[in-house]
Amino acid sequence: MRPWVNDENVALFTDLYELTMLQAYFKENMQETAVFDLFMRKLPKERNYLIAAGLESVLDYLEQLHFTEEALDYLDSLGKFAPDFLDYLRDFRFTGNVYAIPEGTPVFEQMPLIEIEAPIGQAQLIETFLLNQVTHQTLMASKGARVVHAARGRAAVDFGMRRMHGTDAAIKAARAFYIVGMPATSNVLAGQIYGIPVTGTMAHSYIEAHLDERKAFEAFASLYPDTILLVDTYDTLEGVRKVIEMAHAWGDRFKVRGIRLDSGDLLTLSKEARRMLDEAGLHHLMIFASGGLDEYTIDELLRAGAPIDGFGVGTRLGTSADVPYLDSAYKLVAYGGEGRMKLSQKKATLPDRKQVFRYYDDRGIMVRDVIARYDEALDGEPLLRPVMQNGRRLPDASPSLEEIKTYTQACMKKLPEHLLSLEPAKPRYPVKVSPRLQEEATRLRLHLLTR
Repeated sequence: MRPWVNDENVALFTDLYELTMLQAYFKENMQETAVFDLFMRKLPKERNYLIAAGLESVLDYLEQLHFTEEALDYLDSLGKFAPDFLDYLRDFRFTGNVYAIPEGTPVFEQMPLIEIEAPIGQAQLIETFLLNQVTHQTLMASKGARVVHAARGRAAVDFGMRRMHGTDAAIKAARAFYIVGMPATSNVLAGQIYGIPVTGTMAHSYIEAHLDERKAFEAFASLYPDTILLVDTYDTLEGVRKVIEMAHAWGDRFKVRGIRLDSGDLLTLSKEARRMLDEAGLHHLMIFASGGLDEYTIDELLRAGAPIDGFGVGTRLGTSADVPYLDSAYKLVAYGGEGRMKLSQKKATLPDRKQVFRYYDDRGIMVRDVIARYDEALDGEPLLRPVMQNGRRLPDASPSLEEIKTYTQACMKKLPEHLLSLEPAKPRYPVKVSPRLQEEATRLRLHLLTR
């Protein structure tokens, strides 16, 4: 068996206890409708907002979720599951409803990004996959949005796949980065799957494989005329000089777009390289920088006046190095038409199906969100939308990647300026609970504590 997650084995991409609970629900004939919320308990102090992502992966998964005979044989071999339960799994399909905040929307703590309404066994089984996909892709989109903002309109390209935590993570991250405004990725497979522009030129090994640095430049530029040449393999400024010499020698044949700096003092080197290129009349050559970059280093470089025209951002982007995880949760909030809630200290939940209403000032800038019951009619913008009914996605539930990107850019313009800061925002964005939902939570809490 090949060790890859695919449509035929993804049903087993779950924690064992999801299956043991599913069998318990089956044996107890507990089949009533449940509602589960997927939300972030609390934003990391380094994040003033998050960008919702991962919904498309969720809908794809729910539509095709099934157990193959191979999967059933494996479960049988564990000795934990009865024959009648395995027969039940043979016909298992997701038949529920899904409500979600659109991908690309800024989101905050406690608000449900996705609500699942389905028979309790179905809603329970999918917990692991949903948390895995939505948490990771939201984390990546949120990090990417900060990098794009720090770049101040300059291109910031995804170079992060080599050190991401697995192949699926790298593919889904490239998509998340694209919707928040990163124009290209080095990930060729992501380019094929999603239609994202791919980019890349050469590594230091190509230069090292040639005995002469300039001859390496010339050979590569002969094959790829509009390339960007990597100049820091040996002596960075000497590499720049060789590009200048090559430009003068080639004349009109010289179509190179720029140079790349990948190490050293990028501020000093970029300034000196810009001076040398300009003095040589090569004003049009761009300077592209890479090597250990993130939103903080990009912001620092540009504040110091670095004449850098684009950035390749890798390890710290692809691992979200400053915030490597989000405190996500997937919790039961209703069963059989009655609210359910958890009372654990610092992990208490809000009961019932919900709606999130967003409010704006007269300039169209976000000012607050209110989490309410699903049947409340408040005057803000409702964020949760139906995306799947009876196990089938709705016609408008899957916008194109370009449409999501355009929507995300529009949403980013509505964020308050202080939330776009790389530093923790003061004050934090306000998220309130409606009086009616709070009243229901209080009533249910008292009932649970006194029963």
